[in-house]
Amino acid sequence: MLQVKNLLIICIFIFTSFAAFAQQESGGREDRFSQIENEKIAYIIKQLKLTPAETQKFIPIYNQYSKEIWALNSAKTKTVNSNKSNSNSFNRSSSNDVIEFDAREVEIKKEYRTKYSQVIGSSRASQFFVVEQEFRSMLRQELQNRKDKNK
Repeated sequence: MLQVKNLLIICIFIFTSFAAFAQQESGGREDRFSQIENEKIAYIIKQLKLTPAETQKFIPIYNQYSKEIWALNSAKTKTVNSNKSNSNSFNRSSSNDVIEFDAREVEIKKEYRTKYSQVIGSSRASQFFVVEQEFRSMLRQELQNRKDKNK
């Protein structure tokens, strides 16, 4: 009974946390991204076995982390695409740009591992990145399965 109550509290918290985000982003694609993000958070909470109290402290930190990573990846994609359109040959500076983006991603992850560890402990803070990667792999597999199914 206690587990059901905790799960209900977590679900309510997740949906209220993203209500503002979902309202801002109206449209098919944005709704799908929001839904995937909600599923990702639920997966992370379940895999890390976060308590409701931990979840309440974890989610705002995670949201900030997610925004920073999203912005970094957007900038990286923009830079790579810009370099592709400007030159058909190998460009050493674009290679360095990609490495700089990757290095910044590592810095962000280290920073947030420290923040997460203050809320959920060092072990689960490190495990977060593994769980996040597992979710991405599951998502890629699901998308591939759908693509194969539609052939």
